Amino acid sequence: MRLSLRSVAEWLQRVPIDDALDRRNAPVVQLLLICIGGELLVNTPWVYLNQGLYKQIPLFAIVVDLSTDVFVLACIAFSLYWIRHGRFRLAVSAYIWVSLISLALTYAAFGITRLSYDDLYPLLMIGLAGLVLGRRMLWAVFLALVMVNACGALTDILYAATRQARTSDTLLLLTNKSLGYLVTTVLLDRTVAALRETLAESKEHARQLVQANVLLEHEMVERERVQDQLIHAQKMEAVGRIASGIAHDFNNVLNVVLGYAMRRERLADQGAPALLGALEGVELASRRALAISRKLLNFSRQDVAHPEVFDAGQVLREMQPMLRQLFDSNTRFQMDIDQIRLPVCLDRGQFELMMLNIAANARDAMPEGGHFKVSAQPAFGAGELEVTLADSGDGMPESVQKHVFEPFYTTKPSGQGTGLGLAVVQDMLKTAGGSISVMSSPGQGTTFQIRLPLLSA
Repeated sequence: MRLSLRSVAEWLQRVPIDDALDRRNAPVVQLLLICIGGELLVNTPWVYLNQGLYKQIPLFAIVVDLSTDVFVLACIAFSLYWIRHGRFRLAVSAYIWVSLISLALTYAAFGITRLSYDDLYPLLMIGLAGLVLGRRMLWAVFLALVMVNACGALTDILYAATRQARTSDTLLLLTNKSLGYLVTTVLLDRTVAALRETLAESKEHARQLVQANVLLEHEMVERERVQDQLIHAQKMEAVGRIASGIAHDFNNVLNVVLGYAMRRERLADQGAPALLGALEGVELASRRALAISRKLLNFSRQDVAHPEVFDAGQVLREMQPMLRQLFDSNTRFQMDIDQIRLPVCLDRGQFELMMLNIAANARDAMPEGGHFKVSAQPAFGAGELEVTLADSGDGMPESVQKHVFEPFYTTKPSGQGTGLGLAVVQDMLKTAGGSISVMSSPGQGTTFQIRLPLLSA
């Protein structure tokens, strides 16, 4: 039984109607039309045959009543067919107007007093018109019902003597029925208007949400693009800062190669073993130059961020020569890294950029030299990596510390800083699930503490 009811419900819902509201109303309207048709098929024969009304009512009225019932049944069949083929509003309109015409013929044949008990179908037509077809159709049906009842009242007045009906009673009944229809129509009109206004507001709100979502997605894509460009710009700035140190390393490599070249005659006199040793030295120096240039190129290229798992301690040890190149010879550089594995997951290039940004700021804070220390170890009991970068520079007052991670905030002279380095570092750490904090006081140096989630083995 449950399966059959579910199948019927699914069949009623399978209608090719585009409008969402009409599609929701279609199952109820179909079920209503089927019930009305069934009631006409069963009730009319039962009334006439069991109660013997055909003996009390003129033959003309019986013919009109049965003909209108057949007319309405045919209209219900066509309306169901049109609903099943997606013409929902046409089907409802056809049923309402055919019912009104049938009702007018019936009232004209029987009169209003004999049918005063039958207000179900008029109210049903008012409800269908208001809920499905809108306000204009609602008031049109109301006016049509008033005219239909007026036809019935006119019949009673014309045949008042034979039907034993007083004109005053007929007019009173017409007035009461018209007022009842009016009250129902007004209430339904206001209710439907409020519902449709609420629906319109909901649709407008949904449309605005869709537009806001599209704009938000566009802004997110644009923000990611700008952030990638900003990170690349920071990389290039860091590359520029370490260019002098890289040039110094390349000079050392070239001096080694040049030294072997200047000793070529003496090495030739010493025989093949000496030449082979010299060429081996040239090869080692060249490999060091290639490693330096490859590291610089890999760091400076603009790539989409690719988070990966790597040993932060190993990366910091590999960065030691590059970090050392940022400082003058009168700055003591120290690195204290635990030998245990420190696995983290983020973009390796961004991690290197964080270290270079903070180290560059430390160099600017120590124009006359000082001490810069990098340390990394697991945070006790927190499951996090703790990287500490401390300098012995000028330090910062509390008023500066409050704004140090804000974009475009800088205390450097115009043309010597963008104020974006630490803001970029903070954004990259937030994306990776980490954090950064600063501790500083004037004349006591500055310490940056970075925390990143440590991965399990």
